[in-house]
Amino acid sequence: MSRVATPDGGRWRTLAPVLGAVLLVYYGLPLTALLYGRSPATVLGSLGEPRVVSAATTTLVAATLSTLAAVLLGVPLAYWLARTGGRLRTLVTGLVAFPLVLPPVVSGMLLLAVFGRGGLGGLLGVSPGRTLAGVVLAQVFVASPFVVLAARSAFEAVDTTYEELAWTQGVTEWRTFRRVTLPLARRGILAGVTLAFARAAGEFGATLMLAYYPRTLPVQIWVSFQGQGIDAAFPVAVILVALALATLGLVGALGESRVLTG
Repeated sequence: MSRVATPDGGRWRTLAPVLGAVLLVYYGLPLTALLYGRSPATVLGSLGEPRVVSAATTTLVAATLSTLAAVLLGVPLAYWLARTGGRLRTLVTGLVAFPLVLPPVVSGMLLLAVFGRGGLGGLLGVSPGRTLAGVVLAQVFVASPFVVLAARSAFEAVDTTYEELAWTQGVTEWRTFRRVTLPLARRGILAGVTLAFARAAGEFGATLMLAYYPRTLPVQIWVSFQGQGIDAAFPVAVILVALALATLGLVGALGESRVLTG
């Protein structure tokens, strides 16, 4: 009887977690430095400073508005992408993903060229610089792809049989979408919305280029670091880290591991 060779994965099973642990330590060290590198009392005492409160307020308001805009415009687009095919779908999907691969500063430059004084802003006599509208424009550009791509995957996972059954009962397409498709896809959509909100809140480069003021938390971190050093930037960074951790927890609770796939 011939002997069948079996792969010996013992060494690899031992080596794989060791190599992975190096990367995990690399991830964890900055977070540990942020959480324990300064006295908690000092950090908490700085959270009430006007600059921190103002930046946090601007961030929450702008991120909420930009996320609402992303949902209003992105979910219908995601549904269309999930129910169509061909080259046009590929082209539109690539356009949606375009902001994800652009460096944020480049995104800000492009938005400034379009909406600044040399573009639409000049034609309309308005400027996004130093306005909340400019902050929202920048955030929508970089964050909305998360809503579209996550919602598209969620809609694709919905069995179209349910929609067809509703149509045979005389239910309109809009009512079917609202009462059947949307509830079935809600978990994936909510995961994308959560990621979009976190991405908007953490946006720096495009916001800095297009609006700069009112300052969001990332811009305030940069200003504080430039003017007073890393100690002054720590309290603001703690808020963003807390927001990021909350986002991870919510996405994990929703159970969506395929947010940007499909």
